[in-house]
Amino acid sequence: MIPLVLDFTLTQGRFALELHERFEATVAALVGPSGAGKTTVLDTIAGLRRPDAGEIRVGGRVLLSSRDRIDLPPRRRHVGYVPQDVALFPHLNVRRNVLYGANRGRALPPARVLSILEIDALLDRDVGELSGGERQRVAVARALLSGPDLLLLDEPLTAVDVELRRRIVPYLKRVRDELGVPMIYVSHAEEEVRQLADHVIRLEGGRVVEVRSEK
Repeated sequence: MIPLVLDFTLTQGRFALELHERFEATVAALVGPSGAGKTTVLDTIAGLRRPDAGEIRVGGRVLLSSRDRIDLPPRRRHVGYVPQDVALFPHLNVRRNVLYGANRGRALPPARVLSILEIDALLDRDVGELSGGERQRVAVARALLSGPDLLLLDEPLTAVDVELRRRIVPYLKRVRDELGVPMIYVSHAEEEVRQLADHVIRLEGGRVVEVRSEK
């Protein structure tokens, strides 16, 4: 488990997000209806949105502190992000997509990542030849090879059918258990949350309405 501090407020037009959570987790899930603020939380952690004020810590690292005037740029946050729209580069094959942005000084062993996600045989394929599940695994591998302290997953299985979800979840469990990379996982699927998460935060209208432990 890793200690996490997600303590910030953010205003976007008429929408206001308020989060004041300090906890330890291996996989923390953000759940709630569409528009609750889940993706905004991930964007803020990754440094893609700037909150009004607050603090974000991952382990012992401060990513944001308005009090101490710290606001690390995304490239220095050591956060891997797999958004809903898996944006693989169509002009690069799988190997070059996976290695794009790899941080050789911090990255997990590439061979181990490829083996756990079972994409070794896909390396010379074009992105356009991949199935939805294969694209998701390639995106996760690319994020892991950036050497993240934290992996953010924004509804990574929303575009695949139920049967394919059941086949992909075990890969995410292997990332959790064998690589030890902590995650914040956004999902609408309670079954996925039960299998993966040990800490669950439910958001509604930009506010935390429930916090529970799954383990």
